[in-house]
Amino acid sequence: MSTHHSRRGAISLLALGLVSSGALLQGCDSAPSTIKIGVAQPLTGGLAALGQDLLNGVNLAVEELNREGVRVKGKSVKFEVIAVDDRANADTGREVARQLVDAGVVAVIGHLNSGVSIAAAPIYAEQNIAQMAISTNPKYTSLGLSTTFRLVANDTLQAKAIGSYSVSKFRSTKFAVIDDGTPYGKDLAAGAIQELTGAKKEIVIHASLDDKTRAFDELAGKLKAGGVEAIVTTLNDFQTVALLQALAKISYTDVYLLGGDTIKTTDMLKGLGMGKGLYATSPILEAKEFAAGGAFLEKYRAKYKIAPAYAGHYTYDAMYVLAAAIRRTESAKPADIVQALRKIDGYAPVTGSMKWDARGEQRYGVIGVYAATEKGWESQVRSDTW
Repeated sequence: MSTHHSRRGAISLLALGLVSSGALLQGCDSAPSTIKIGVAQPLTGGLAALGQDLLNGVNLAVEELNREGVRVKGKSVKFEVIAVDDRANADTGREVARQLVDAGVVAVIGHLNSGVSIAAAPIYAEQNIAQMAISTNPKYTSLGLSTTFRLVANDTLQAKAIGSYSVSKFRSTKFAVIDDGTPYGKDLAAGAIQELTGAKKEIVIHASLDDKTRAFDELAGKLKAGGVEAIVTTLNDFQTVALLQALAKISYTDVYLLGGDTIKTTDMLKGLGMGKGLYATSPILEAKEFAAGGAFLEKYRAKYKIAPAYAGHYTYDAMYVLAAAIRRTESAKPADIVQALRKIDGYAPVTGSMKWDARGEQRYGVIGVYAATEKGWESQVRSDTW
């Protein structure tokens, strides 16, 4: 899955403005002069770089849309981002979801973590507020809620990609599967195990940890003792780097490692050269893979002075599609926006288009496989079927 800056101030500022604006908006036919968009991501802790990148994408789009000018029923409106820190925690996710509802947001772009998205989803649904999530656990869109919209492909497809690529690329027979104990990590690991065992690969070690673990010396020793040749993991980037460092300490580096989308980050490149090969599957295609990606990257770097860490181009696109839905429905009422999103085949400036099926699954989702190189993450193959 840099320097992390605390965003707790965002929650404090939000608390000052918690009034019954949500109720006022629901009962008013004319659009407000300011339309509030919630962004809920992990802005502190180990995933702060990813969460900040997702927030950056929305902020960049809002800045452009406000400069361009948006009208609803002939009235000029401005978008305002209300950002909150969910701390990658389900309980905090519920808490900040309620804060966003009370603040009168008309839609939410969040959350990163599947467990947090799943926990917060009913709170948004109760108020008919669209939730556009980058989360990949299939359970998110299986809740039976009309307000859930996934921005990328789900983990059912990603598990197939992990299994298929591992079998075809690695000539290894002894595998270890390590998950982070979250709904995302456990379910994706379970899918990968199913694919690997179906291909007659031996799972020597299956370890289920948590998403905060940083000490891996004991596990590294077990991997070495078991003669593991390839590691499949759903750990976060900072954890996977720590695992590779622990393996290097005991001179056990002749091993492949394939991770999920939370390791396809700039920080993960610190692990380059610590093993036989470092790979990641991801529903997040690199911005540079799209025809319009170069222009986005130029704007992003000019504004933030850094390269995108994860999927800022997807939240940038989500904000544009959301704005298109508001324009199309000529309304800032949350329920109207949900209905518009259900029908839209929205123009997404970087990725091309976003469209959802009846459950809220992204119709244009694909899974790519990437290799870590000196130049960054380089695409190896991608598919929408695997």
